[in-house]
Amino acid sequence: MNGFNDAYRGTPPWDIGRPQGAFRAIADAGALHGRVLDVGCGTGEHASLAASLGFDTTGIDGAPLAIEKAQAKARERGLDVRFVVGDVLELASFGEQWDTVLDCGVFHVFDDDERGVYVENLAAAVSPGGRYFMLCFSDEQPGVAGPRRVSREEIRASFANGWRIDSIESSLIETNMQDRDARAWLATITRV
Repeated sequence: MNGFNDAYRGTPPWDIGRPQGAFRAIADAGALHGRVLDVGCGTGEHASLAASLGFDTTGIDGAPLAIEKAQAKARERGLDVRFVVGDVLELASFGEQWDTVLDCGVFHVFDDDERGVYVENLAAAVSPGGRYFMLCFSDEQPGVAGPRRVSREEIRASFANGWRIDSIESSLIETNMQDRDARAWLATITRV
């Protein structure tokens, strides 16, 4: 995912300067718990949200520029967040487990083989009973611009073993491009 580093020389379309509304609603509903991990954290809006609510929070991203920006934001906001440059396909190598994992726009960037590796690494990183919240591009998004579309069936198949699909709901991924939000799936998945 280091290929995303150059996108952070400016402001990439997914960097909206605030948490995604879908993840804000999750936090407002009290669904975050324990240690929180924001995978593909970008400039850290979701990790900062969790930290602002008092959670022990880590953000990981493969783009060093994104991590630098995330660290600067956290300092400016007086938040205690650990940000790490790392590969989300190697989460198991951290030797840690989290109770809540937030994924906004990571799952949909992988091809089929990488998805399997990603889910295996998530399984090692999510504590039993922990929850994974994923916001990804939906196959209901028209056109071809942007990342690969994902179907509900692909989500179910990817998390068929060792996970329980709690819900897959229609949602949106907000962008910083005027009137260009994307149709998304918001999946809530529990590690069993």
